[in-house]
Amino acid sequence: MQIEGSTILVTGANRGIGRALVDAALRSGAARVYAGTRVPFEHSDQRVLPLQIDVTDARQVVEAAARVKQLDILINNAGIAQYDDLSDPAALEAHLAVNLFGTYGVTQAFLPALERAGGALVNNVSMMALAPFPVTPAYAVSKAAAFNLTQSLRGLLAPRGVSVHAVLTGPTDTDMTRGYEIPKATPESVAQAILVGVEAGEEEIFPDPLSAQLADGWRNGAVKAFEHQFALAVAA
Repeated sequence: MQIEGSTILVTGANRGIGRALVDAALRSGAARVYAGTRVPFEHSDQRVLPLQIDVTDARQVVEAAARVKQLDILINNAGIAQYDDLSDPAALEAHLAVNLFGTYGVTQAFLPALERAGGALVNNVSMMALAPFPVTPAYAVSKAAAFNLTQSLRGLLAPRGVSVHAVLTGPTDTDMTRGYEIPKATPESVAQAILVGVEAGEEEIFPDPLSAQLADGWRNGAVKAFEHQFALAVAA
């Protein structure tokens, strides 16, 4: 999958990693970038087309998909992260609504276009899918579910010509990590690493120094080996 000349949709495109992904795609020569946002969005580059998408609003998602006739790469980046202690189920429900079911709904809506293009699905699921941070457990649970969804889709969509990539992002200097004085990657470096990983065909992309520490152990571990074995059953 090449970024140059491609048509890309990024959800959560108005800030943070999403905004950085839009700009990185433009620098890499994307022909068109759909910027999916809940709020009004403007960009100086005419290749960027704003697309109103609240990923929890099924009607908006369907309407947005009807406007996009061609799509090579879908990047599910929209997400929420809030502090909680799992004492209130509403916090878990809110995270699942956006981070899991929002990702699922957008994927299903745009999947026909991806299949026509033999395209790529990219889900930003966070390294917390593998190693939860105790002060944001609902976020971690939702990202773990989104990661499993991504792995399942990989096996199911490979025979249909769609590649599926999971981005296991570590701490990044965005609104989500404001207030935590820890080493953070820049959104720009993370976005560029994501696009490089997609072009390289990496199933799991570890786009920053902290998450990269997990890369070798994950790619060479027993869980990854089982995923490949299970995927063969689908292909058979």
